[in-house]
Amino acid sequence: MSVYRSFILLLALVTTTVFTACTSNTEVSSSTVIEAPKELEPLTIEKIDQTPDSALVWLIFEHISNGLPSDPDQELAYILSLSKPQQAIYITWLLEGEVNNGGFNQYYYNSSGQFAKLAPDALKLVGATQFAVLTQAANKMYEKEKHHITRHQDGTSEGFSKSYYNKPLDEFDDQFYKLKEPLGELQIAFIRNNKAAFVGH
Repeated sequence: MSVYRSFILLLALVTTTVFTACTSNTEVSSSTVIEAPKELEPLTIEKIDQTPDSALVWLIFEHISNGLPSDPDQELAYILSLSKPQQAIYITWLLEGEVNNGGFNQYYYNSSGQFAKLAPDALKLVGATQFAVLTQAANKMYEKEKHHITRHQDGTSEGFSKSYYNKPLDEFDDQFYKLKEPLGELQIAFIRNNKAAFVGH
């Protein structure tokens, strides 16, 4: 498995660990063990049915990510080759993980930003209409202020940190964190209602 795919899975697994802890009332500590990515058997309807809600979205994301090309430049093309339900889970999961970790600024800065224009429709597809409206508004602000936000982003950590000095995206981060719409529950229900679309990966 490539370093790039391992990074994507690591980011997702951290988000999943937090989500699982929140839904099961368990504590996440710095000693939580994160296992190395592994080769996976193709998904079956039986496997989806047997997977508890707390692990379901991660299961789907992990299987999709496992098929990512080793070349990061091919990520978008690969995801667009998948079914709409698969695209929706991958895109909404990336959005949630990146924004919760570092705000919309981090989301647009990383490779996840290439899915920004697709994210509102992906959110609508899973039923997260409030997140869709918010993300669309954040996209418009980013395009409007892109020059100011990215002017220090030179590929270094220092440059990335400086991009937080201009704060046009902060209001969208705050709204994202405060939204009561249950994105995780909507993703779970969407998967369970569209199981056939996820089989085979």
